[in-house]
Amino acid sequence: MKYSIVVAVYNRPDELNELLESLTQQTFTDFEVIIVEDGSSVSSQDVCSAYTSQLQIHYYAKENSGPGPARNYGCRRASGDYFLFIDSDCTVPPTYLSVIDSAVAKHGLDAFGGPDREHEKFSPIQKAISFAMTSILTTGGIRGSKVRVGGVFHPRSFNMGISRDVFNETDGFARMRFGEDVEFSIRILTLGFNVQLIPDAWVYHKRRTDFKKFFTQVHNSGIARINISLRHPATLKITHFFPAAFLLYFCFALVDTLVAPYGWVTLIPLALYKLALFLQGALQYRSITLGVGCVAASFVQLVGYGSGFIRGIIWRVILNKPEQGVIEKTLC
Repeated sequence: MKYSIVVAVYNRPDELNELLESLTQQTFTDFEVIIVEDGSSVSSQDVCSAYTSQLQIHYYAKENSGPGPARNYGCRRASGDYFLFIDSDCTVPPTYLSVIDSAVAKHGLDAFGGPDREHEKFSPIQKAISFAMTSILTTGGIRGSKVRVGGVFHPRSFNMGISRDVFNETDGFARMRFGEDVEFSIRILTLGFNVQLIPDAWVYHKRRTDFKKFFTQVHNSGIARINISLRHPATLKITHFFPAAFLLYFCFALVDTLVAPYGWVTLIPLALYKLALFLQGALQYRSITLGVGCVAASFVQLVGYGSGFIRGIIWRVILNKPEQGVIEKTLC
């Protein structure tokens, strides 16, 4: 078996079903699927059983430990030469594995990743969230592109692959509450493995389905950035501070508007920024409604990440509290 696709799942049988259905359409077939049920209260076992005649699929259920340890659990039971990690809320195009296999053979890759895309059937909120996570005006457009902070590509676990040698050398993902994939990528790169982006190995990534869940996700990512930076100090870049700076300016502008005679002037940059987001979103989707949604999602992304980043600084740096690394229950 050349590839083992390892999927950690938590209470998402319907989404997992869509992923497995897309895997049955692969043009490259030398792979197995390892499903790790990470302490779910809604089982995916019946969904997996329905695909036993179409896929080489193995189902394991375990107590909740979080996505990183769950993926490690799956890797230790996999037979492939390479382990591919795909989030349960993703689907893949028919050529996904064939593109990966060609790139691995051509470049001798030890670890790799691909970008994510939005499907035309995604809800308006999912499209707006996708915009917020990929726009040049929010994340700098670095997600899913060849450009990365510091010029280095860090594979993300929604669409990531490693060789068995990499897993054996690193022992897989750390037991972190959030940001475990970025931390893992840093260790892989530090050890000198050949890591590259495969631009055409993309997945359809649903992300979160409402702004509340999206806020929680990016807030936790902000906290994780501080935890990662304390483990690997050289990885903290000035760009990581931008969402926190945006949040502080946003709060200052609102207060200034209320207390100063001409305080409304400080809102002008924010108004121009909102206009730019709206125009990009409306033109991209050819929808005024979605343009408004893109503005809302972008503010949720920046405020959520920025507040998490500040919270991480207060908790870990100022108060010198320990990393909250042991997961009792979280979403995979």
